[in-house]
Amino acid sequence: MMKRIIIAGGMLVFAVSHLWSASRGPIVANPINLNYKFGLTEGDGKPWREAADPVIEMWGDDYYLFASKSSGYWRSHNLADWEYIAAPSIETINEYAPTVCAIDGYLYYMASDVNRIFRTATPADGTSWSEVECRFKIGQHDPCLWQDDDKRVYLYWGCYDKDPICGVEVDVTNGFSPIGAPVVLIDHNIDSYGWEVPGENNDETFHNGWNEGPAMIKHDGKYYLQYAAPGTQFRTYGDGIYVGDSPLGPFQAMEGNPFSFKPGGFIGGAGHGHTFRDRYGNLWHVATMKISERHMFERRLALFPVELDGKSQTMRAFTEWTDYPFVIPQQSFNPSRKSLSCGYRQLASKAVAKASSSTFGHDASYGADDIVETWWAAESGRKGEWLELDLGRQCSIEAVQPNFADDGVPLMRPAASPMVYAYHIEGSDDGITWTTFVDRSGNTEDDMPHELIMLDKPVKARYVRIVNDRDIEGRFSLFDLRLFGSDGKKVLDRKVKHTVLRNPDDRRRITVRWDAVPHAERYIVRWGIAGSGVLNNSAEVASDTELEAGWYNRDSDYDFEVRAY
Repeated sequence: MMKRIIIAGGMLVFAVSHLWSASRGPIVANPINLNYKFGLTEGDGKPWREAADPVIEMWGDDYYLFASKSSGYWRSHNLADWEYIAAPSIETINEYAPTVCAIDGYLYYMASDVNRIFRTATPADGTSWSEVECRFKIGQHDPCLWQDDDKRVYLYWGCYDKDPICGVEVDVTNGFSPIGAPVVLIDHNIDSYGWEVPGENNDETFHNGWNEGPAMIKHDGKYYLQYAAPGTQFRTYGDGIYVGDSPLGPFQAMEGNPFSFKPGGFIGGAGHGHTFRDRYGNLWHVATMKISERHMFERRLALFPVELDGKSQTMRAFTEWTDYPFVIPQQSFNPSRKSLSCGYRQLASKAVAKASSSTFGHDASYGADDIVETWWAAESGRKGEWLELDLGRQCSIEAVQPNFADDGVPLMRPAASPMVYAYHIEGSDDGITWTTFVDRSGNTEDDMPHELIMLDKPVKARYVRIVNDRDIEGRFSLFDLRLFGSDGKKVLDRKVKHTVLRNPDDRRRITVRWDAVPHAERYIVRWGIAGSGVLNNSAEVASDTELEAGWYNRDSDYDFEVRAY
C-alpha cells in the first residue's frame, strides 16, 4: 500500500476571495496535456511515454516548449493550449536535456552529450533549423545556454553523481568556443542538504544523488543558478538555487532549498526544470514529473507559478493544487497573494470503482486512487470496456480529467502513430439511467493523454462512467479518472497542536506528530526557515497523524504549523 503524502509549496487557501476567477485566463491541470512520445525501447517489455528536462523560451508573441526525446517541440500563445511541431531538421532532436537560447535574432538549440548546435529565425517551421559551427569540445551533460543583459553568453552543464555543476563563457562568433577555463559552480553536499539525498524519502544516505539540469535566471542584478537533485526516478526530485553576483559565481545556496518540490499528490516530482518570464513579466517554472513504473524515464511535464523576492534573494515555485484545475492569468499577478487554484475538490479520490473487466494487478480501484504509479486496465482494448465510479453522494462536477495509461500498447517512437482515444463520459443518479456529458467518441486524431475538460455547466451525478468507443491496440486503461467540483460538504480548517522531533542521529530528518481531528479528511503540515516569518512549503497527509521526512537542512532550524481539513 503506497503511503499517500502530498507536498506543495505555499499556503492552502480555499476562500473565494483568495481564488482567481476563471474569466481571467484558461484553466489547466498538471501534468501538461501533450502528445507525449513513446520510448525508443520497451520498458520491461511494456510501452511507456516520456518527456523531461523541459525549457520554455518566448519567441515573438508565442512560447516554445522543448523537452527530451520528443521528436519536435510545442508552441503556445497562452501556456495552456499547445501545438506540436515536428522538427526533422534538428538532427539531435531525440537526445536528452535540450537547451534553447535566443541570441541576435536566432533561436539556438543544443542537446545533452552532443556538441552540435542548430538555429532558426522561424521556429514555427520545424524544417527551418540549420546546423552551425560548434567549436565547444568539452564533454557536457544537461547543457544550458544563457545570454546576459550585456550580450555575453554562457554555457552551464552537469549531470553526475560525483562531478559538479560547471560553467564557462563562450564566444558565439567563434563557434561557441570557451573563453577561459570551466568554473566549478555547485558541488554535491548530501551531508548538509537532505533534499539532495536520493530515495523516495531521501533515505539512501550511503551515496550521492544526481545533481543535474542547470538553468539560469537573473533578477535585480543577482544571478540565480538552478539545479536538480537527487534523481528523476524519485518523487523527491526537485530544483534548488544558488545565488551569486556574477554569471560564474561564486554562488551561495538558498537556505530554503529546494524551491521547486512536489513529492506527492496525484503525480509527484518537480525537478530538472526551467524558470522563465511570460509576456506579462510573471515568472513560471516548467519541470519534470515522474511516473517511473514501466521505465525509469517514464515522465511527464508540469507548470508552476513562481515568486522571486529580490530583497531576501529567495525563490519558490507554488506547486500546491497544480494537479488540480488552476488558472493561467493573462495579466500580471502575485501567486503569494492570491492562489491560482479554482478551489475544486477531487471527487473521485474516495470513490468505489468497478469495471467491465480488469487485468491482474490493475484492478478497478486503481483508476480512482489518485496515484499515478498505479492504474486500472481492462482485459482488452475493445469498444465497450468501461470504468465506473460511485462517488457516494450526488456531487456537482465542474471538470473531468481522464489520464490514459496506454497499458499493453505496442508502440515505440519515432515511427509510432499518435495514440488516439475515442470515448464518452456519462453520469447517473442511480447507476441505471445514464446521460452523456463528455463526448469524445468522434476523436480520430488528437493524442490527449491528460486532457482537462472544463464543463460548460456543472453536472449533478453520483455515478460516473467512462466508456471506450473504438477498438484500440493494447488495453483500455487509466491512471485515474479524476473529477473536480463540489460534494456539498463544508471544508474544515482548524489549527492543530503538534510536536516536532528532530532525529539526533541525522538532523536532516524531522518527524511532526499531531492528534487526530474528528471528521478531518486530511492534514496540512507547513514549514519554513525559523524566524523568517514565511512557511513556504507544505505537505498534505491524507490519513496518518505524523510526517517523517529527510529533506531538511542539517544546520537549519524550522518553524512548523499543522492544520486539519
